[in-house]
Amino acid sequence: MKEKSEVVLQTDINGLRLVKRGKVRDIYDYGQHLLMVVTDRLSAFDVVLPCGIPKKGEILTKLSVFWFNLLEPIVSNHLVSVDVDNMSLETSNVTEEDKNTLRNRTMLVKKAAPLPVECIVRGYIAGSGWKDYRRSKTVCGISLPEGLQESERLPQPIFTPSTKADTGHDVNISFEDTISIVGKEMAEKLKTLSIEIYEKSSAYAQAKGIIIADTKFEFGLCDDELILIDEVLTPDSSRFWSTEDYTPGRSQDSFDKQIVRDYLSMLSWDKTYPGPVIPDDIVLKTADRYNKILSILT
Repeated sequence: MKEKSEVVLQTDINGLRLVKRGKVRDIYDYGQHLLMVVTDRLSAFDVVLPCGIPKKGEILTKLSVFWFNLLEPIVSNHLVSVDVDNMSLETSNVTEEDKNTLRNRTMLVKKAAPLPVECIVRGYIAGSGWKDYRRSKTVCGISLPEGLQESERLPQPIFTPSTKADTGHDVNISFEDTISIVGKEMAEKLKTLSIEIYEKSSAYAQAKGIIIADTKFEFGLCDDELILIDEVLTPDSSRFWSTEDYTPGRSQDSFDKQIVRDYLSMLSWDKTYPGPVIPDDIVLKTADRYNKILSILT
């Protein structure tokens, strides 16, 4: 495992125009495509923290590529290539040093118009969904049965979208709110497709001994076609549990950044920028979780 000093927190690639620096991704214009660079930045509670997770960008890239390929029969995606050496970057005066930074953490992707909602599917009641349920017996306006326990499997997966914020906090919204944002036909399509993707990926993961408790998808329009964009089914966008250790009625040990969230929840931090520095042992434990879920699933 790389030392913390080798963590890539930010890229500045000479010869390419930076379009956007998100919570984790640096996106550059590359003619008719975009270059999406997945850094090792770590966000929690929608705040980018001052430290990163070693090899996180490489792991997220490998997992996304794996899932994009697996899900291709259901939905097209924005991926064009991950081979930095065949992207002709030297024509844009990108140096060998920068190419080495980009290698294994970069996707050449189609330019798509992102839809302004995040498509969350929950198969189990956990996280913010559990908090909402305890308060109102609903999640995003969806009524759920009485007597559910924390982490319990839901009768069927539910679609619980949210707003999409580049900075600050995403906000859970109802399906009616989604209709008002993208229209009824598109909202129905997003719901149906998101649940279908979740069910296919969950069946695959279950065979590997992994529960996908919930996950987030992002979609965009490319030449009027609805496609899957950004990342898909990574530890940053999903809650992964071991089927062997799963016990409803409590929070579960997760193959994701839950260790970081748990640590931050013990602090008197108001969940606004700048976030606190995470201790080295928490960083390395989180890196180990990311590595393990990549190994198990792929």
